[in-house]
Amino acid sequence: MKFPYVSYLRVFEPLDVFDDDQQLLIMSQRGRGRDVTENLDRGDSLRRITRTVSDPFPHTSEDLIRVLHYPTADGITAPRYCPNQLAVRSTLAAESLSSSLRDPLLGLLVPEAARDAQQSRLDPDNFVESLAKLHTRSSTWGIPFGWFVLFREDDHTERVETDHTLQTVRLAAPVPQCIDRARYAAASLAVAAPGLDLLEELTELIEWLETFTADAVVELDYGRVAELVYPDESPSDVHAGIESLADGDMTGAAAAYRRLAGRWIKIRQLARAS
Repeated sequence: MKFPYVSYLRVFEPLDVFDDDQQLLIMSQRGRGRDVTENLDRGDSLRRITRTVSDPFPHTSEDLIRVLHYPTADGITAPRYCPNQLAVRSTLAAESLSSSLRDPLLGLLVPEAARDAQQSRLDPDNFVESLAKLHTRSSTWGIPFGWFVLFREDDHTERVETDHTLQTVRLAAPVPQCIDRARYAAASLAVAAPGLDLLEELTELIEWLETFTADAVVELDYGRVAELVYPDESPSDVHAGIESLADGDMTGAAAAYRRLAGRWIKIRQLARAS
């Protein structure tokens, strides 16, 4: 089965940030390789969407934990952790779907009985806590340009290949650095192009990142879309476009946007073709 191209923006935090129950869960999974975790997540997703009765929600209570081994300035690798929070994210996705679709299509994709059962499985306190600090954002059929503002091409990069096929590329940078980059870009756009949607997107990203500890690390996981665009110059093109706008160089800004649009419009067209 061919899955849609989904990319992720994740925040990984140190162990001591999490509560006791989460720490126990992390300790039970911290030795598992990232590739094994990704396979478990994909396998679980496939089982949910191929159920005899339509029900896209997870039924198990144990969450998956991703581990990022991020190198510090002194060269020592320190682990950080990102809970999958699948129950909360799937609930939010269903709510988003219900606002854009109407019955009977909504009922076919997410039956009311399945939604009611999911609500009964959720712990209200845990749901509110996870909602206030959601560690993962996802994007299908393309990466939002605002995400690229958070990274530079010389940031920590991991290429994941299987049998010479590129599975994904992951960029990672500390949260404070990402916030500074987003703030600088937002300040530049507020003066040069206050009407751009990118400014609103960056403001939302900054508010989200500010909910995490200063020791956290942000990861951009391209997912399988990496095989279509990598090596990718999108981070430098986004920064070049913003700098050009700040300098009043409309020609340079237009050129940067053309490079971005030409690279990603092909991906977004796949969504309409599938």
